[in-house]
Amino acid sequence: MKFKEGIKEKDNIVKNGADKFLPFAVTFGLYIILFGTVSPGGGFQGGVIVASAALLIYLGYGYNVATKAISTEALRVSEALGASLYVVLGLLGIAFGANFCRNVFFNNGQVGDLVSAGTITFMGVTVGYKVLAGVGFLLLLLLSLLAPGDDEDEEELALEAPQEGKEAA
Repeated sequence: MKFKEGIKEKDNIVKNGADKFLPFAVTFGLYIILFGTVSPGGGFQGGVIVASAALLIYLGYGYNVATKAISTEALRVSEALGASLYVVLGLLGIAFGANFCRNVFFNNGQVGDLVSAGTITFMGVTVGYKVLAGVGFLLLLLLSLLAPGDDEDEEELALEAPQEGKEAA
């Protein structure tokens, strides 16, 4: 496997660490997203925690495995879907004769229940979904800059070009 200069092959300790922390990060992030209206946290914080799973996969296994496990195209589409769902939930307020993003289902459940906050709970979930897709997509784009690529061929062409010019002169 070819790596850029200074990048070594991943060792077993890093792989095992990523394997151990990955389920915890995803579960904890989803918990923060779901219970954000009842406890400290919310969609944004939980979304960033879940998106860190992409970073854990990258640290443990490298860019190629991370892009095989997480499709950037699916993340891009998911981010748009999350934004659309948020707008639909916001329009529920207008549909019920109130403001945009108005909490229209606030009489549900007991105080402290998961859905006791009404529309706000669902908005928090859509924010978490959008953030995990958006931050995950940005992480993979940024990590692609560190990925080994075919730029070594470009460097060889750049080195050969001046030598050909010198031979002609």
